[in-house]
Amino acid sequence: MNIKLTQHSKGGGCGCKISPAILSEILAAHNVGAKNNVPQLLVGNDSRDDAAVYQIDDTTAMISTTDFFMPIVDDAFSFGQIAAANAISDVYAMGGKPIFALAVLGWPLTNLPASEAAKVMEGARKTCAEAGIVIAGGHSIDSQDPIFGLVVNGLVPIENLKRNDTAQAGDILILTKPLGVGIMATAQKRGVLLEEDLTFLVNQLTTINKAGEALGKIKQVHAMTDVTGFGLLGHLTEMMEGSNLTAEISYNKIPIIPAVRNYIAQKTIPGATARNWSSCNAGVSFGAGIDEAEATKLLPDPQTNGGLLIAVSPEALEKVQAILKELGIQYIHPIGTCTEAKEKRIYITKD
Repeated sequence: MNIKLTQHSKGGGCGCKISPAILSEILAAHNVGAKNNVPQLLVGNDSRDDAAVYQIDDTTAMISTTDFFMPIVDDAFSFGQIAAANAISDVYAMGGKPIFALAVLGWPLTNLPASEAAKVMEGARKTCAEAGIVIAGGHSIDSQDPIFGLVVNGLVPIENLKRNDTAQAGDILILTKPLGVGIMATAQKRGVLLEEDLTFLVNQLTTINKAGEALGKIKQVHAMTDVTGFGLLGHLTEMMEGSNLTAEISYNKIPIIPAVRNYIAQKTIPGATARNWSSCNAGVSFGAGIDEAEATKLLPDPQTNGGLLIAVSPEALEKVQAILKELGIQYIHPIGTCTEAKEKRIYITKD
């Protein structure tokens, strides 16, 4: 039986996320953090960061996060790998080390056999083993759509904790994975993704962001986050708003999946892209010579297990690049810089 999981759900991957604007409305009265008289909660949802962080002693904090979604690929084993890698990434994005995970599973047992869910779990265990952790428990329900993800807990020395709202003027920005995941995943759901492009897509989606733990030890890495469902523009906007800065980005330096423009031409654009763009467009300015029709499809494209967005001071740039290169990451070049706050949060030039 050739089961295609993406045909059993209305969305896929981090493209399932509620848009930033609607999420802000939902959480408007639910900001929890140190400012709300919980001093041990170093990071709550008041800063829109990747995970919650709770101080457990004078030197160490626990990172706790959860992430789950509907299938972004057809293969059940690969889906499990991807969902696990995406959830674990939140711990790495804060400079931490994951220690164990819990599974979150929803499965439409009337439409999909339990054996496919077992393959999802098998894929997740493989990715967790790569990160050096186990799935220690979890919860499952019978649902209309297939859903899978993890609750991941990690530890971080407090001095190594990285946040998404602590970038500094003068910092250089790096993105460690190319954009275009949402577009290519939509192409697969519509049956037009070429086999060689599927191989590239799955390889990127299953690659864990382990570099974040090493980068946490570098004090000159002032801020870090992973680019996921809100796209590069959404997560960069969160970083700039939280840090009260402006980002100046070079469009031609942003890494893009090589084949993605072929699928833009075929209009395989996720529905979340327009929602993401609508949520951040007021704070974005395009310079001369940029194809805005293309840029507004690529830059808000919802990523799943996307790259780390790193804000690092210039004097530590080579050190960061050396770490990334040693870990086999090829996307190590600056895409822009942080400046003092200006009228817009993000200015994008062609070169």
